[in-house]
Amino acid sequence: MPPADHPATPLAPDAGPAPALDRAFYRRMLVRPLLALAAASVVLWTFGGDRWLADRLYAWEGHAWTLKSHPLTAAVLHDAGKHATTALWLAVAAAWLTATIRPRLSPWRRPLAYLTLTTLVATLLVSWIKSWSDVDCPWDLLRYGGERPWLGLFAARPGGVPRGVCFPAGHASAGYAWVATYFFAHATRPRWRRAGLAAGLGLGLAFGVAQQLRGAHFLSHDLWTLAICWLVALAGYALTLDPARRRDAPPVVEAR
Repeated sequence: MPPADHPATPLAPDAGPAPALDRAFYRRMLVRPLLALAAASVVLWTFGGDRWLADRLYAWEGHAWTLKSHPLTAAVLHDAGKHATTALWLAVAAAWLTATIRPRLSPWRRPLAYLTLTTLVATLLVSWIKSWSDVDCPWDLLRYGGERPWLGLFAARPGGVPRGVCFPAGHASAGYAWVATYFFAHATRPRWRRAGLAAGLGLGLAFGVAQQLRGAHFLSHDLWTLAICWLVALAGYALTLDPARRRDAPPVVEAR
Protein backbone atom coordinates (compact mmCIF):
# COMPACT_ATOMS: atom_id res chain seq x y z
CA MET A 1 0.00 0.00 0.00
CA PRO A 2 1.66 3.28 -0.99
CA PRO A 3 2.31 5.83 1.76
CA ALA A 4 1.18 9.39 1.29
CA ASP A 5 2.91 12.67 1.97
CA HIS A 6 -0.33 14.33 2.96
CA PRO A 7 0.10 15.66 6.53
CA ALA A 8 -2.77 15.74 8.94
CA THR A 9 -4.33 19.15 9.57
CA PRO A 10 -5.58 19.86 13.10
CA LEU A 11 -8.96 21.49 13.39
CA ALA A 12 -10.16 23.30 16.51
CA PRO A 13 -13.88 23.78 17.23
CA ASP A 14 -13.70 27.49 16.41
CA ALA A 15 -11.35 27.20 13.45
CA GLY A 16 -13.99 28.30 10.98
CA PRO A 17 -15.12 26.30 7.96
CA ALA A 18 -13.74 22.79 7.76
CA PRO A 19 -11.06 22.22 5.13
CA ALA A 20 -12.15 20.61 1.88
CA LEU A 21 -11.97 16.86 1.59
CA ASP A 22 -8.63 15.90 0.07
CA ARG A 23 -9.82 13.76 -2.82
CA ALA A 24 -6.30 13.23 -4.14
CA PHE A 25 -5.33 11.65 -0.82
CA TYR A 26 -8.20 9.17 -1.02
CA ARG A 27 -7.43 8.35 -4.64
CA ARG A 28 -3.89 7.44 -3.63
CA MET A 29 -5.04 5.47 -0.63
CA LEU A 30 -7.88 3.64 -2.42
CA VAL A 31 -7.44 3.40 -6.18
CA ARG A 32 -3.79 2.36 -6.31
CA PRO A 33 -4.10 -0.44 -3.72
CA LEU A 34 -7.25 -1.77 -5.42
CA LEU A 35 -5.56 -1.81 -8.81
CA ALA A 36 -2.59 -3.65 -7.29
CA LEU A 37 -4.94 -6.17 -5.68
CA ALA A 38 -6.78 -6.75 -8.95
CA ALA A 39 -3.53 -7.31 -10.86
CA ALA A 40 -2.18 -9.67 -8.20
CA SER A 41 -5.46 -11.61 -8.13
CA VAL A 42 -5.33 -12.17 -11.87
CA VAL A 43 -1.79 -13.53 -11.59
CA LEU A 44 -2.55 -15.72 -8.58
CA TRP A 45 -5.98 -17.02 -9.58
CA THR A 46 -6.18 -16.90 -13.37
CA PHE A 47 -2.58 -17.75 -14.18
CA GLY A 48 -2.02 -20.18 -11.30
CA GLY A 49 0.36 -18.12 -9.19
CA ASP A 50 -1.12 -19.52 -5.96
CA ARG A 51 -0.47 -23.11 -7.01
CA TRP A 52 2.96 -22.27 -8.44
CA LEU A 53 4.15 -20.89 -5.09
CA ALA A 54 2.43 -23.57 -2.99
CA ASP A 55 3.92 -26.31 -5.21
CA ARG A 56 7.40 -25.01 -4.52
CA LEU A 57 6.89 -24.63 -0.80
CA TYR A 58 5.43 -28.13 -0.62
CA ALA A 59 8.33 -29.60 -2.60
CA TRP A 60 10.88 -27.66 -0.55
CA GLU A 61 9.44 -29.17 2.62
CA GLY A 62 9.81 -32.69 1.21
CA HIS A 63 6.35 -33.05 -0.35
CA ALA A 64 4.73 -32.75 3.07
CA TRP A 65 3.86 -29.79 5.26
CA THR A 66 6.72 -30.55 7.65
CA LEU A 67 6.56 -27.04 9.12
CA LYS A 68 2.90 -27.42 10.08
CA SER A 69 3.83 -28.25 13.68
CA HIS A 70 7.28 -26.68 13.83
CA PRO A 71 7.83 -24.69 17.05
CA LEU A 72 8.64 -21.48 15.14
CA THR A 73 5.66 -21.50 12.79
CA ALA A 74 3.10 -23.15 15.09
CA ALA A 75 4.03 -22.24 18.66
CA VAL A 76 5.75 -18.87 18.14
CA LEU A 77 4.30 -17.19 15.05
CA HIS A 78 0.83 -18.69 15.32
CA ASP A 79 -0.02 -19.31 18.97
CA ALA A 80 2.24 -16.77 20.69
CA GLY A 81 1.67 -14.27 17.90
CA LYS A 82 -2.09 -14.48 18.40
CA HIS A 83 -1.72 -13.94 22.13
CA ALA A 84 0.70 -11.04 21.63
CA THR A 85 -1.59 -9.18 19.23
CA THR A 86 -4.54 -9.75 21.56
CA ALA A 87 -2.51 -8.25 24.40
CA LEU A 88 -1.56 -5.32 22.16
CA TRP A 89 -5.21 -4.68 21.32
CA LEU A 90 -6.17 -4.81 25.00
CA ALA A 91 -3.42 -2.29 25.79
CA VAL A 92 -4.71 0.12 23.12
CA ALA A 93 -8.28 -0.34 24.34
CA ALA A 94 -7.14 0.37 27.91
CA ALA A 95 -5.35 3.51 26.72
CA TRP A 96 -8.56 4.65 25.01
CA LEU A 97 -10.62 4.09 28.15
CA THR A 98 -8.01 5.96 30.20
CA ALA A 99 -8.16 8.89 27.77
CA THR A 100 -11.95 9.07 28.15
CA ILE A 101 -11.70 9.73 31.90
CA ARG A 102 -8.60 11.95 32.04
CA PRO A 103 -9.13 15.45 30.64
CA ARG A 104 -5.47 16.01 29.85
CA LEU A 105 -5.57 13.03 27.50
CA SER A 106 -8.72 14.18 25.72
CA PRO A 107 -6.92 14.94 22.40
CA TRP A 108 -6.08 11.22 22.19
CA ARG A 109 -9.64 9.95 22.69
CA ARG A 110 -10.72 9.91 19.08
CA PRO A 111 -7.42 8.60 17.62
CA LEU A 112 -7.28 5.79 20.19
CA ALA A 113 -10.93 4.97 19.61
CA TYR A 114 -10.17 4.78 15.90
CA LEU A 115 -7.24 2.40 16.42
CA THR A 116 -9.16 0.22 18.87
CA LEU A 117 -12.26 -0.14 16.71
CA THR A 118 -10.72 -0.43 13.25
CA THR A 119 -8.34 -3.22 14.29
CA LEU A 120 -11.23 -5.07 15.90
CA VAL A 121 -13.59 -4.57 12.95
CA ALA A 122 -10.95 -5.68 10.43
CA THR A 123 -10.27 -8.98 12.20
CA LEU A 124 -13.97 -9.67 12.76
CA LEU A 125 -14.78 -8.90 9.14
CA VAL A 126 -12.12 -11.30 7.89
CA SER A 127 -13.42 -13.98 10.25
CA TRP A 128 -16.99 -13.44 9.05
CA ILE A 129 -16.03 -13.71 5.38
CA LYS A 130 -14.11 -16.91 6.15
CA SER A 131 -17.27 -18.42 7.61
CA TRP A 132 -19.10 -18.37 4.25
CA SER A 133 -16.48 -18.03 1.49
CA ASP A 134 -16.13 -21.83 1.17
CA VAL A 135 -12.47 -21.94 0.06
CA ASP A 136 -10.08 -24.75 1.01
CA CYS A 137 -6.66 -24.57 2.62
CA PRO A 138 -3.72 -26.06 0.68
CA TRP A 139 -3.31 -28.82 3.28
CA ASP A 140 -6.91 -29.96 2.55
CA LEU A 141 -6.23 -30.62 -1.15
CA LEU A 142 -5.23 -33.88 -2.84
CA ARG A 143 -2.47 -31.96 -4.61
CA TYR A 144 -0.82 -31.34 -1.23
CA GLY A 145 -1.54 -34.55 0.65
CA GLY A 146 -5.15 -33.80 1.62
CA GLU A 147 -8.41 -35.45 0.62
CA ARG A 148 -10.28 -32.77 -1.35
CA PRO A 149 -10.18 -32.00 -5.07
CA TRP A 150 -8.92 -28.69 -6.38
CA LEU A 151 -11.89 -26.40 -7.06
CA GLY A 152 -11.84 -23.17 -9.01
CA LEU A 153 -12.80 -19.92 -7.35
CA PHE A 154 -16.45 -20.05 -8.44
CA ALA A 155 -16.75 -23.81 -9.00
CA ALA A 156 -19.65 -25.67 -7.39
CA ARG A 157 -18.60 -27.87 -4.47
CA PRO A 158 -19.41 -31.55 -5.04
CA GLY A 159 -21.75 -33.26 -2.61
CA GLY A 160 -20.02 -34.78 0.38
CA VAL A 161 -17.03 -32.42 0.24
CA PRO A 162 -16.85 -30.41 3.50
CA ARG A 163 -17.01 -26.65 3.38
CA GLY A 164 -13.76 -24.73 3.18
CA VAL A 165 -13.04 -22.06 5.77
CA CYS A 166 -9.65 -20.71 4.66
CA PHE A 167 -10.31 -17.49 2.73
CA PRO A 168 -9.32 -14.83 3.59
CA ALA A 169 -6.41 -15.54 5.97
CA GLY A 170 -7.60 -15.19 9.55
CA HIS A 171 -4.31 -15.29 11.41
CA ALA A 172 -2.69 -12.78 9.07
CA SER A 173 -5.50 -10.35 9.89
CA ALA A 174 -4.18 -10.17 13.46
CA GLY A 175 -1.11 -8.52 11.97
CA TYR A 176 -2.44 -6.67 8.95
CA ALA A 177 -5.19 -5.03 11.01
CA TRP A 178 -2.43 -2.84 12.41
CA VAL A 179 -1.91 -1.04 9.10
CA ALA A 180 -4.45 1.25 10.78
CA THR A 181 -1.43 2.56 12.70
CA TYR A 182 -0.50 4.41 9.51
CA PHE A 183 -3.65 6.53 9.67
CA PHE A 184 -3.44 6.83 13.46
CA ALA A 185 0.04 8.31 13.10
CA HIS A 186 -1.06 10.39 10.11
CA ALA A 187 -3.53 12.16 12.42
CA THR A 188 -1.32 12.37 15.51
CA ARG A 189 2.39 11.99 14.70
CA PRO A 190 2.78 12.37 10.91
CA ARG A 191 6.50 11.64 10.94
CA TRP A 192 5.77 8.18 12.31
CA ARG A 193 3.15 7.15 9.77
CA ARG A 194 5.55 5.17 7.58
CA ALA A 195 6.92 3.37 10.61
CA GLY A 196 3.35 2.52 11.60
CA LEU A 197 2.65 1.18 8.11
CA ALA A 198 5.84 -0.87 8.16
CA ALA A 199 4.92 -2.36 11.54
CA GLY A 200 1.48 -3.46 10.35
CA LEU A 201 2.79 -4.85 7.09
CA GLY A 202 5.70 -6.60 8.78
CA LEU A 203 3.53 -8.24 11.40
CA GLY A 204 0.97 -9.41 8.85
CA LEU A 205 3.69 -10.66 6.53
CA ALA A 206 5.34 -12.68 9.30
CA PHE A 207 2.04 -14.30 10.24
CA GLY A 208 1.07 -14.85 6.61
CA VAL A 209 4.34 -16.46 5.55
CA ALA A 210 4.26 -18.73 8.58
CA GLN A 211 0.78 -19.93 7.66
CA GLN A 212 1.78 -20.50 4.03
CA LEU A 213 4.73 -22.58 5.21
CA ARG A 214 2.33 -24.62 7.33
CA GLY A 215 0.03 -25.22 4.35
CA ALA A 216 -2.81 -23.22 5.86
CA HIS A 217 -3.16 -20.56 3.13
CA PHE A 218 -2.34 -19.55 -0.39
CA LEU A 219 -0.69 -16.19 -1.06
CA SER A 220 -3.93 -14.72 -2.41
CA HIS A 221 -5.63 -15.40 0.94
CA ASP A 222 -3.12 -13.10 2.63
CA LEU A 223 -3.32 -10.39 -0.01
CA TRP A 224 -7.09 -10.21 0.31
CA THR A 225 -6.78 -10.05 4.08
CA LEU A 226 -4.40 -7.12 3.71
CA ALA A 227 -6.82 -5.41 1.33
CA ILE A 228 -9.74 -5.83 3.73
CA CYS A 229 -7.73 -4.50 6.66
CA TRP A 230 -6.52 -1.54 4.59
CA LEU A 231 -10.02 -0.64 3.43
CA VAL A 232 -11.39 -0.83 6.98
CA ALA A 233 -8.55 1.39 8.21
CA LEU A 234 -9.10 3.91 5.41
CA ALA A 235 -12.88 3.99 5.95
CA GLY A 236 -12.39 4.48 9.66
CA TYR A 237 -10.02 7.37 9.02
CA ALA A 238 -12.48 8.99 6.64
CA LEU A 239 -15.31 8.72 9.17
CA THR A 240 -13.47 9.71 12.34
CA LEU A 241 -10.05 11.34 11.83
CA ASP A 242 -10.21 13.25 8.55
CA PRO A 243 -9.94 16.99 9.40
CA ALA A 244 -12.62 17.74 6.79
CA ARG A 245 -15.18 15.85 8.87
CA ARG A 246 -14.11 16.86 12.36
CA ARG A 247 -15.45 19.69 14.47
CA ASP A 248 -14.12 18.65 17.85
CA ALA A 249 -10.79 18.98 19.63
CA PRO A 250 -7.77 18.67 17.34
CA PRO A 251 -5.64 15.53 17.24
CA VAL A 252 -2.23 15.66 18.81
CA VAL A 253 0.34 16.69 16.22
CA GLU A 254 4.05 17.08 16.65
CA ALA A 255 5.65 20.47 16.35
CA ARG A 256 7.00 21.41 12.93
